[in-house]
Amino acid sequence: MGKSITLKGNPITVEGPTLVAGSAAPPFSLQLATDMSDVTLATGKGRVRVLSAVPSLDTPVCDKETRRFNEEAAKLPNVDIYTISTDLPFAIKRWCGAAGIERVRCMSDHRTAEFGRNYGVLIKGGPLDRCLARAIFVVDQNDNLVHVEYVPEIAQEPNYEAALAAARKAAGA
Repeated sequence: MGKSITLKGNPITVEGPTLVAGSAAPPFSLQLATDMSDVTLATGKGRVRVLSAVPSLDTPVCDKETRRFNEEAAKLPNVDIYTISTDLPFAIKRWCGAAGIERVRCMSDHRTAEFGRNYGVLIKGGPLDRCLARAIFVVDQNDNLVHVEYVPEIAQEPNYEAALAAARKAAGA
């Protein structure tokens, strides 16, 4: 696997490959929480995308991370930011409404967990079984990964500045 991820210091198992910058972004199919429409990798082709994988929006770190990316999105007009979890679309939509999230596209991987498997973040076993491990992927206009961060401790926030710098560079900003 090549990645070591913990939850409060305890090792957890994640399914899927360890992706690296410079490789092609794997395909995925997600449900957009606002209207339950399908969103795929091809949907965003031609745009830079920040894919923020989180365990659940109903947790403090995921809440904080998504709010931060919502603020940053205002400064990145040529970048789409997706927050992805295995929460049900109804729960995601409710959370986004309560949190005032308007710039980040929140999506669910609950149906097939294809994103989790293909991006190497699907947790297998333990208390977070079928949730996603925290990670950030920046995908350029040609569907190539230009930044990958698997956050080693699920309870920690990602390196926002590194992800945002990669997104700005890919967008030519």
